[in-house]
Amino acid sequence: MWGAATRRSAVVDRGGYRLRPVVSGDIEALFRHHADPVAQTMAAFASRPWDAFVEHWQTRILDDPAVVKRVIEFDGQVAGSIVGFERDDLAQVGYWLGRAYWGRGLATRALGEFLQLHPVRPLHAFVARHNLGSMRVVAKCGFVPTGVELEEVGDGSSIEVLRMTLDHSSPPTS
Repeated sequence: MWGAATRRSAVVDRGGYRLRPVVSGDIEALFRHHADPVAQTMAAFASRPWDAFVEHWQTRILDDPAVVKRVIEFDGQVAGSIVGFERDDLAQVGYWLGRAYWGRGLATRALGEFLQLHPVRPLHAFVARHNLGSMRVVAKCGFVPTGVELEEVGDGSSIEVLRMTLDHSSPPTS
């Protein structure tokens, strides 16, 4: 199993920042972050309606022991989430940070610490080409561009998505 080496119960707690396991009570705050239209545009990712969001998080994330999931907490508030999962035979990582928390280094910090908890390599992140902030985050954590793909978005148009890959030889650039 690809996630077997992961330390699933670890909590990283430093100052007002904490990376901790996700619980069902976090879903409402995560939904609010995902429902932000500016964040959706930046990530090129359409939010699900509430019921579909809850079902997805409960059945595809929380109930799946193969998915490694953490909440990014800042000053006691749910700031976002980060997940490690397998899709299309690729180990992948994805994160979402509420817009109020952008520009504070939280995504870079959370991804760096998550990579220590989740040592699966190679690990892939897919980033919309126009999302310069996320491209910087993954690059600072050692991911390098390994491909470009066209991905269809909700309105039927397509965007370019960069495949960024972290392998054992990719050093962080912090």
